[in-house]
Amino acid sequence: MNNNYLRGLWLLLVALAVLLFTPFWLQSACALSVLDTSDTVPAAAIKLVKFCQEPKSELDEHAVATLVEYVLKNKPMKEAALPKTWEATGAYYEFDTAVNFTTFLKYSYNKQIPSALTSPTSLRYSIWNGSSAQTQKIPADWSTILPATKPVVIRGMQHDAITPDLTTGVYYEYDLQRTFILLSHKGKQVLITISKQVDKSNIGKKGVIIGKDDEWNYYYSNEPGSAKTGLGWVKSYIYDFFSVGVYVEVGTSQPMVRSGMFQWIRAGWSGINFAQTEHIIIGMKRYARNFRLIMESPKLPSVEQIASVYQRLAALPSYDLKQKYAALQQAQKSLAVQSGKIREGQTKKTDAYDKIPKEQIIEELMLEYFKIAIGKNSLIEKKQFLALIDS
Repeated sequence: MNNNYLRGLWLLLVALAVLLFTPFWLQSACALSVLDTSDTVPAAAIKLVKFCQEPKSELDEHAVATLVEYVLKNKPMKEAALPKTWEATGAYYEFDTAVNFTTFLKYSYNKQIPSALTSPTSLRYSIWNGSSAQTQKIPADWSTILPATKPVVIRGMQHDAITPDLTTGVYYEYDLQRTFILLSHKGKQVLITISKQVDKSNIGKKGVIIGKDDEWNYYYSNEPGSAKTGLGWVKSYIYDFFSVGVYVEVGTSQPMVRSGMFQWIRAGWSGINFAQTEHIIIGMKRYARNFRLIMESPKLPSVEQIASVYQRLAALPSYDLKQKYAALQQAQKSLAVQSGKIREGQTKKTDAYDKIPKEQIIEELMLEYFKIAIGKNSLIEKKQFLALIDS
């Protein structure tokens, strides 16, 4: 078989994969407004990404002000394409949440509350890594920043595992440099969060969204590839990801927090970036829809209740945690098999989870508690779970 034939076959496979990877229902890119490369806004966002990368650099307060003013101003469209940067595709999206700024901070960025609880359709788990000399602790209670006070800057490393992609079902894990900046801008409280991926992600693995995405049930196979028909062979990666989130208090008659998110991603396989602006915006809308549902829910447990459950889970014997985690994994797998997207296989024994970090097990079990608390169906029977944490 000659090389030209093999090359032609490979190009055909890639072309078919692109068609499968790109959902037919995406809107045209030309429907989006575009912030061009001469615009000061994307340039300001990249300055902050560089600030995250370089711990000894000084904060560019003009770049901060540029981004905050952009997020605050009225716009005909709440989403926009961002210029390609470092070979990564970019997008902007904003949304408002009916919650006061202090409450937003307490639930979203709190060392006692897993990040996955407010981002259940985006994060499987997220671990703040304290091994780096630059890593600082995330506070349990953020202080209000007065206008004359200097911004508070917190740096660290974070390991994220994300949920299956809406299009391909693929999920990834990767490490991030993180920087949080809390400041006052013209009397308004502002939090800026910055992320920059460190190296490429692990290889993408087959995942399944079980039922409706808003039910927060997912299956993680630990097998490379995609569960989407025709893409099982794909060896994909997130090559790079960087973002800036601007969260600022708005409104006068009702407490409100506006979230403005600038994100860039380079992802695909064989070194080719298949990420599109629409993919990124769909992902941000996925996050926003569920974040609002949680933060505006009248059933939202108090911060103290959530922290108490976390502490009780953390105090359980390792065997009890792994046993309950094994039951959760089996429930996820059974539903995935019923969906027809994966085949039945041997159930893992409890000791198969020995290498899984305790923090990950607790965070995934915490999501089941959270479902019960706000009135969703849990994969763990309610009485069993309550008995576990009350024992």
